[in-house]
Amino acid sequence: MAPHDAPAIPAQGASGLSRRRLPRSFYDRSAVEVAPDLLGRTLVRILPDGARLSGTIVETEAYEPGDPASHGFRRKGLRNATMYEGPGRLYVYFTYGHHWMMNAVCMPAGVPSAVLLRAVRPLEGTGEMARRRGRDRDVDLASGPGKLCQALGVDRAQDGEDLVRGRTVWIEAGSPPDPDGIAAGIRVGVSVGLDKEWRFRVAGDPFVSKGRPGPPR
Repeated sequence: MAPHDAPAIPAQGASGLSRRRLPRSFYDRSAVEVAPDLLGRTLVRILPDGARLSGTIVETEAYEPGDPASHGFRRKGLRNATMYEGPGRLYVYFTYGHHWMMNAVCMPAGVPSAVLLRAVRPLEGTGEMARRRGRDRDVDLASGPGKLCQALGVDRAQDGEDLVRGRTVWIEAGSPPDPDGIAAGIRVGVSVGLDKEWRFRVAGDPFVSKGRPGPPR
């Protein structure tokens, strides 16, 4: 059992993955620690009609205090307020004029630290994800942060959701990969902080995003 999982006996889903939610203590660490530890976990979205969508997290990025690429690098404002609300919150923001992005907030309240959820391998509700994305192939459904939010129907309404006790979005224990199967590198779409290898992914997984590391091209 991973050190930050709850000690309870896990429920098992049809796939055999643990459906126990990650506890708040899991997120109460630096984003650089949490980001690779989220790989293999199960991201769950419950739609208004009760439908359950889920996927295995295969790619993340960490953003820390003092990081020039982070939304928390400058002062707290309306857009980034959720980053300061403490561990286990969902921070959702709009970018590039048409994409929503979702992040798991880390560290104690007042410290802007978060992990961007970049890609998942779809598990449940793939038909609904395909309808929302207008795509048929599973590898096209959630292989990027904007695609992920579109596939799961996540937008500003979910900003601030409690990943530990909320009812619309949470993360379950899943089945983390072997540490040797995790690759790290520079983040995608950033023009600063290029010295930090804070993008983490399941090595060789076809559901990882195709975004090129470094500045947008």
